[in-house]
Amino acid sequence: MNNYADFFRRSIDDRDAFWGEQAQLVDWKKPYDRVCNYDNPPFAKWFEGGLTNLCHNAVDRHLATRADQNALIFVSTETNVERTYTFRELHAEVQRMAAVLQAQGVTKGDRVLIYMPMIPEAAFAMLACVRIGAIHSVVFGGFASVSLASRIEDCAPVAIVSADAGSRGGKVVPYKGLLDEAINLSSHKPARVVMVDRGLAPMSTVARRDVDYATEAAKVQNAQVPCEWVDATHPSYILYTSGTTGKPKGVQRDTGGYTVALAASMKHIYMGEPGETYFSTSDIGWVVGHSYIIYGPLIGGMATIMYEGLPIRPDAGIWWSLVEKYKVSVMFSAPTAARVLKKYDPEYLTKYDLSSLKALFLAGEPLDEPTAKWISGALGKPIIDNYWQTETGWPILGIANGVETKASKFGSPGVPMYGYNVRLINEANGEELTTPNEKGVVAVQGPLPPGCMQTVWQDDKRFVSTYWTGSGANMMYSTFDWGIKDADGYYFILGRTDDVINVAGHRLGTREIEESISSHPNVAEVAVVGVADQLKGQVAMAFAVVKDASLVTDDAAARKLEGEIMKLVDDQLGAVARPARVRFVTVLPKTRSGKLLRRAIQAVCEGRDAGDLTTMDDPAALQQIKDQVAV
Repeated sequence: MNNYADFFRRSIDDRDAFWGEQAQLVDWKKPYDRVCNYDNPPFAKWFEGGLTNLCHNAVDRHLATRADQNALIFVSTETNVERTYTFRELHAEVQRMAAVLQAQGVTKGDRVLIYMPMIPEAAFAMLACVRIGAIHSVVFGGFASVSLASRIEDCAPVAIVSADAGSRGGKVVPYKGLLDEAINLSSHKPARVVMVDRGLAPMSTVARRDVDYATEAAKVQNAQVPCEWVDATHPSYILYTSGTTGKPKGVQRDTGGYTVALAASMKHIYMGEPGETYFSTSDIGWVVGHSYIIYGPLIGGMATIMYEGLPIRPDAGIWWSLVEKYKVSVMFSAPTAARVLKKYDPEYLTKYDLSSLKALFLAGEPLDEPTAKWISGALGKPIIDNYWQTETGWPILGIANGVETKASKFGSPGVPMYGYNVRLINEANGEELTTPNEKGVVAVQGPLPPGCMQTVWQDDKRFVSTYWTGSGANMMYSTFDWGIKDADGYYFILGRTDDVINVAGHRLGTREIEESISSHPNVAEVAVVGVADQLKGQVAMAFAVVKDASLVTDDAAARKLEGEIMKLVDDQLGAVARPARVRFVTVLPKTRSGKLLRRAIQAVCEGRDAGDLTTMDDPAALQQIKDQVAV
């Protein structure tokens, strides 16, 4: 079937037959009894009764035909280490890690928390867990102790796998002290902590709890650890969503549905072929890292690049040099990274041979039209935006060029992906909006397709109350994102429903204002937040990074540029959307994965505590905001 409209419609109207066909892309030890059990909405059980294993599908099944092909390519510009593992070598490493975990008492169903930098042992640990039926919970490396403790408390791991330190921009980030403090803060105490010593930072050890990975792995050099065949509904991992308040919200993923969803996405969405190379610039601490650094590419028989470092170090051409060197065919990054590169000499994007690259996919936050146009022109390659969430595990909106080649629209992530019955609904009454360009909440009618979250870890009630509205077969999953759909069926994401600014009764999405400001030729990046105002309730406050710093060297120059930007917003959105101020900074506060810390910016503007900033990449960025606000 090469018509995407028919392909999509079949995924909705003939759901079980459609997903039964996709399930043939993976190996099953025992066939499933039923494709989808949706007898208890909104809980969907996919491929119930089938026995499979995620590690088998990612590693073992490739040994017969591509054992000596590259599987994992590790590149660190932080430590100047580059190492390639074939599928045969990866298989051996994963078995060693699995044997080490088993020696620490880890068995099927146990949780293992992984608190690691972007190093091969992190991949070995993830794959080893699912190999033996354990449930991994990866926590972003360098997370502060209190945040880490809450996750230890919630998932109650039998063991933790960690390292002495990570490195960012040449600066060592010690982990062991943070981990020890987190364990002290948590009422749950893991029996074992397996430490990978990179030699980057000194670390103390706790007797009878901490073990050295290299020492333990040497004891099981030739380990043979068979895959544990688990039911398709067996949890594969727990991943805590960022930005949660109170008790963390653990997204629980299954095994069979996730394996099928990733296998299908590699073929239909990412156009990846066995033997090719996939490069995702994310981190394993985030969902993109799970789905498209570790599992997806390997399931598809591709080599995957695991990169530790910045996109601009040693220079802004590092990523593209890797594309050339390893003949990358599919690349996945974030809009923030594109905006960072936008500030550097465009020659870096043209000096390398990128002929192997089919497309650049972007996700993680809305891709503004100016940035999309810029990188598309600079690379001369298709730029494909994706829209999805930690909760879904793979794209909700996109372009499935593996089914039918369709044009991207700048500023739009595309159309609903197969399996997602996407609707736009009225926030007030829940009714579906059908008129083109009407603004509503992006929602998905249940059941969610394979690969999406099963529930919130140990909290089914929270899963239902947080995400779902309606009853029975008509239950709707809310993404909590505003969107519009044009006459061609392409969606445009306008920002979170909780990122709405209410200015004198006018509800404005921060995303809309950011898009307008970004269209100014001298703006590289912008963040807009709603700030409390006695007169209007809220006003929009903008912080922009300019391409040419000489434009804001003094107050007069800054005021001139601010006036130009305000007029632009007036012209494009109307005076009601005009920011109260546009302030200029050299960098915006972001997490290490590149997401803007809008909540922290808003808190600073309102004179409140900025809260947990453990994932912030550069503390000086928020200080700039504070200094600007104080003026």
